[in-house]
Amino acid sequence: MRVVIQRVSSASVSINSGLKESISNGLMILLGIETTDDKSDIGWLVKKIVHLRIFNDNDGKMNLSIKEIGGEILLISQFTLHAKVKKGNRPGYTRAAHPDIAIPMYNSFINELEIAMGKRISVGEFGAMMDVSLVNNGPVTILIDSKARE
Repeated sequence: MRVVIQRVSSASVSINSGLKESISNGLMILLGIETTDDKSDIGWLVKKIVHLRIFNDNDGKMNLSIKEIGGEILLISQFTLHAKVKKGNRPGYTRAAHPDIAIPMYNSFINELEIAMGKRISVGEFGAMMDVSLVNNGPVTILIDSKARE
């Protein structure tokens, strides 16, 4: 699994020109699910995200987690995070999990993240064409791949 995490002052997702979800202070997360991902990837990433200290404390130092600040999360499925671009100019997506695998994993990820946060998170719609808007605060953007945890 791969995630792109962006610290945001606001973020939203629209589908068919209609606003689906919006958040204020928190994290906008793009999630890519790979064919070899399993429940251990979900658990490891959720723990990492919830405890990642990328919010400023009173001294202006990045020392607080999303949970500590009571922030919000917007999670968007993003199969293109597993694009292969080594050969040619057209990305290949053979490593991205097909919907029959990815949808249950995506739903499990949402569930585990909500449990870890102790509240509902905002989400896009798996497989939909979405317009995502955000104001990156900092800017702070972090890429985490569960296969590179060692």
